Amino acid sequence: MTRMKKKPWNGNVRDAALSILLEINENQAYSNLLLNRTIQKYGLPANDRGLLTELTYGTLQHRLTLDYYLEPFVRGKLDPWVRELLRLSLYQIVYLSKIPSHAVVHEAVEIAKRRGHSGIASTVNGILRSVLRQGVRSVNEIIDDAERISIETSHPKWLIDRWIKQYGMEETIQMAHENNNPPRMTARVNRLKATVDDVIEELTAEGFTVHKSEVVPECIQSTAGNVVNSEAFRQGRLTIQDESSMLPVIALNAKPGMNVLDMCAAPGGKTTFIAERMGDEGEIHAHDLHDHKISLIKDNAERLGLQSIIVKSGDSRKLDELYPPNSFDRILLDAPCSGLGVIRRKPEIKYTKTEQDLKNLSSIQLELLDTAYRLIKNDGIIVYSTCTIEYAENEGVLKTFIEKHPDMELLPVEEGDLKDQLPIKANPLQIMPHHFGSDGFFIAALRKKKGI
Repeated sequence: MTRMKKKPWNGNVRDAALSILLEINENQAYSNLLLNRTIQKYGLPANDRGLLTELTYGTLQHRLTLDYYLEPFVRGKLDPWVRELLRLSLYQIVYLSKIPSHAVVHEAVEIAKRRGHSGIASTVNGILRSVLRQGVRSVNEIIDDAERISIETSHPKWLIDRWIKQYGMEETIQMAHENNNPPRMTARVNRLKATVDDVIEELTAEGFTVHKSEVVPECIQSTAGNVVNSEAFRQGRLTIQDESSMLPVIALNAKPGMNVLDMCAAPGGKTTFIAERMGDEGEIHAHDLHDHKISLIKDNAERLGLQSIIVKSGDSRKLDELYPPNSFDRILLDAPCSGLGVIRRKPEIKYTKTEQDLKNLSSIQLELLDTAYRLIKNDGIIVYSTCTIEYAENEGVLKTFIEKHPDMELLPVEEGDLKDQLPIKANPLQIMPHHFGSDGFFIAALRKKKGI
């Protein structure tokens, strides 16, 4: 194995993308957290930042497909960093038509020289030029349907097999393809400070292209420009949040003056939405396991001008040691999960999660629900949500919980503000990434019956 030289090639966007991809593979780091750090480390100009995102996410999203394309051209064993460089280069050749292929090959060879030696550069040059001469093979050569979908959409076959069993072939194909599309930017207007129309007018004047959502009344979608850089964001008139993750708060139906618990609150998007919907009247107790994430909730609340949020860290499975039974009118449990509904935002998830992870998570989810049960008042409502589409973590957990606690009744999620807007009707609600272009999400509302 050739030892790779790690000195950054300052200003080179492809070398920067390669560094991110290698860190994800070696340390299971998250792509979204590495992007800003790498931009600073490499001193990338503003006009290269979009390309860095495209190269990083595109290569990650299509990894299995790229390996399938590369396989006929590779002889012998490749060092991991060399394989990643070939994936990165082949992604540009196959998927990015605006970048000349000869420029891609030249850059790859130069990176191989800098990080390795002339022999590796020659190997990289030979493989990529063979690809240009012969083209890549078709996935239609794969006979088995599940395996073909796996390679075509770059999802591990065990995931495709599970989804076909749970949702059928057509739904699986739609979802897997949607997972390879870039996520939309959506934001939530803080209606305690401004109306949706006022914020849209303000953003439009600043040069952003935004429009109202057809699902959540407070949601706007940006199709041009990052609204984090807007004055409306700085002044707390809006916050970034995926539209699906707004739905559990609407299902919670918290009213002004209520005592509310958010069990797994960081970074605080749902917590602050609860406070806004309550008119900032009452108390929202926001907890998270990780101390370092508590500041994120506080910072969000402060920017949005919210006073009703009380923030603490600790294991939420033990909150009944902190609060007496029957303490809360509403409890939101946005449970830790596999995250298989947010693959578009974190494509590395589909390669790192295992079936055993799903089993381990479901036991934690049930423990959290049991704690919520002890803390909810009679006639109070618990909303259980996850950002996954896995039965074992969603309907499976819910079924076990209700069997254990027969005094909990399932409520229709589509009532209230969502009755007419939602493109799907179900109870509980399982949103897939392709339903309206948002994250995959599961939402169930449960009421604790009186006198049972």
